[in-house]
Amino acid sequence: GGERCPMATVAGQLIAHRLGRAYGPDNSETALHRSLSGPLEGLETDVCLTADGQLVLLHDPLLSLGTTLSGWAHERTLDELLDCSLLDSDGEPAGEPPLTLDQLLEAAPLDLIVQVEVKAQSNPELARRTAAAICDRFAHSRQRERLEVISFHTDACEVAAASGFRTRLVIWADYAPEMLVGWALRRGLTGVKVEHFLLSDQLVGLLRAAGITVSTGTINDVDLLEEVLRAQPRCITTDRPHELREEAV
Repeated sequence: GGERCPMATVAGQLIAHRLGRAYGPDNSETALHRSLSGPLEGLETDVCLTADGQLVLLHDPLLSLGTTLSGWAHERTLDELLDCSLLDSDGEPAGEPPLTLDQLLEAAPLDLIVQVEVKAQSNPELARRTAAAICDRFAHSRQRERLEVISFHTDACEVAAASGFRTRLVIWADYAPEMLVGWALRRGLTGVKVEHFLLSDQLVGLLRAAGITVSTGTINDVDLLEEVLRAQPRCITTDRPHELREEAV
């Protein structure tokens, strides 16, 4: 109930989660095109490293969870991956291959933030190599300034931060926040992505006092959005950016 908050109070940044998963298969061209069809401040996607060192957009490194292939993304070449199909929300072949990170960046206007989440199942060394591949590929590219490397893997975050890229750790627990802040400052991280149910005044205040920016996700409900706005996050990820924006006005 009550009046909705103008979207101007969302710090101006709604980020399409998995390129807008409400609009098509996760990280798909279909989802991307729908997200780009209306107002948007950024895109969030998941990146896996292939056997031949390429960067492909897949939410799950275990291929059977999101594609018509089996095995693991890092065991397949890019050509093999581009020959498969993504699965739709019903688990059926969607008839479209995965995108590469290069394809996404070519399609997305340069004024959009692009958050790239490093995915590597229980494999810190693979997480480091994936982050290093991103940094090496775009070290001297005009894309660098709008890229933000994010991950649950501290190893990936440390590699990206050491390479001078904007870097954000994703956290699902608020254990020992003072230690988190100390680590982030030592390693040169620029931000932390905090799941919305952890956005307490204490945690947010501690991060901000240290100069660490706070973002959150995934928010699909307007009532939850209004609660989250109290913390004034830098950006909010959502599966349905256009509908959430309209509902919030």
